[in-house]
Amino acid sequence: MAKKIAPSILAADFGHLAKAVSQVEAAGADYIHIDVMDGRFVPNITVGVPVVKTLSKLTSLPLDVHLMIEEPERYLDDFAHAGSSIIVVHAEVCRHLHRAIQHIKELGLKAGAALNPGSPLSLAEFVLPDLDLLVIMTVNPGFGGQRFIPACLPKITAARQLIDAAKANVELEVDGGINLNTIEMAAQAGADVFVVGTGIFNEKSIHDTINSMRKLVGA
Repeated sequence: MAKKIAPSILAADFGHLAKAVSQVEAAGADYIHIDVMDGRFVPNITVGVPVVKTLSKLTSLPLDVHLMIEEPERYLDDFAHAGSSIIVVHAEVCRHLHRAIQHIKELGLKAGAALNPGSPLSLAEFVLPDLDLLVIMTVNPGFGGQRFIPACLPKITAARQLIDAAKANVELEVDGGINLNTIEMAAQAGADVFVVGTGIFNEKSIHDTINSMRKLVGA
C-alpha cells in the first residue's frame, strides 16, 4: 500500500491556516489531518465543524478528520456535511463502534477507528473488515509536539500483521511524535500513513521536510 503523509494543522499557525494548507499541498502532502478535541475525552479544545467547512473549500486534498471527542456519533452528520473525506472515531468512546463506522460509510466517507497507546488492538479487531483506516496513537492524545512513545512500535507491527492476515484493504495510520527522526521506524514497523504536526510545521522548509519524509518511508 502506498505511503502517505498527512500534515496535522494542529501545529500550523491558526492565523494563516489557508497559507499552511497551500504550502503542504504544494509540497506533495496526501491528506490534511484535522484534530477535533472537546476538552473532555482529551485535555484540550481545538477546532470544530466551521474550520473543517472552511478548509474543505481551500484544498482538493482529502480531509482526514480525527474526532477526539466524547459521543462522536452525535456529530458525524455535521462533519460529513462540512466536507470531511475521512472521519476517525476513537474505539474507547464509541459504545457501538460498528454502528458508528457503518454510519460514516453510509454518509459516503471513509471510516477510521483510533486506539490510544494503552488500548488493546482487540478493541478494533472485530470491525476491521469495515474500516478504511486504523489509527495507532503513538502519543497520548490531546496536545501536539509530544515525543513518540517507542513502546508503541510492537503495537504497530501487530496491527500490520492483523490487517495482512485479514487481507483487509485498511490503511494503517500512526499519529503522534512523528518527525524526521521517528518516521522511518514507524514505516519499518508497518505504518502506511503518517500524521505529522510540529515535525513539518516547525521545520524551516515544509517542502524539503515532506520530501525527506517521503524518501525515508520509500514513498
